[in-house]
Amino acid sequence: MLAGIDLEIGQGELFCLLGASGCGKTTLLNILAGFETPSAGELRLDGAPIRRAGRDRVVFFQNADAALFPWLTAEENVAFGLRIQGVPAARRAEIVEHYLRLVGLWDDRAKYPRQLSGGMKQRIQIARGLAIDPAILLMDEPFAALDAITRRLMHAELLRVWKATGKTIVFVTHDVGEAIVLADRIGVMTRGPAATLKTVLPIELPRPRDLADPSFAKTYGRVEALLLPEAA
Repeated sequence: MLAGIDLEIGQGELFCLLGASGCGKTTLLNILAGFETPSAGELRLDGAPIRRAGRDRVVFFQNADAALFPWLTAEENVAFGLRIQGVPAARRAEIVEHYLRLVGLWDDRAKYPRQLSGGMKQRIQIARGLAIDPAILLMDEPFAALDAITRRLMHAELLRVWKATGKTIVFVTHDVGEAIVLADRIGVMTRGPAATLKTVLPIELPRPRDLADPSFAKTYGRVEALLLPEAA
């Protein structure tokens, strides 16, 4: 259960929700997506109430295998939402090419998901979400299943795409280092039974952020000190 959540996320911000397992991060993300309805309070996007899921918000999941259609090529997967929306074929092809090039996978457009690495599948998922031009990207630990090196590469890739598109991103993670690498601000969540935001911490380190930088280590210590009592 969540209680007392009071949060405003700015347009174009990369906001990370950080907390221990079971603290309600995914529940809050599902409420933002419109998959779950809060029992009290209100949720607004640009002043308009959010009451259900909509194309202005796209959710990215940890398991890209489950998110992609295995019988469609990379190009067809990215085009899927546009086809459902009735976007004309010529315009659809332009949009698909744009976003496959943006994530660096245009040359792999004819491959099926089984022929792609974990990081490539996640980039296809990102391209497919961007193709329908949502206002907000909601990302639920999308890189948690990747190995450490691929995760680092995906952090850089996500930041590049974010800078190129100016999209608002809400990124859920339980990894302190990941949150610091990515976020403009980090919201640290408490554990239940009535989980809430303990604090929202601005991350003012310049990008790209170096894990070996003493300032990074100092910030890590600050965030970890906030998080550890909640994980105990």
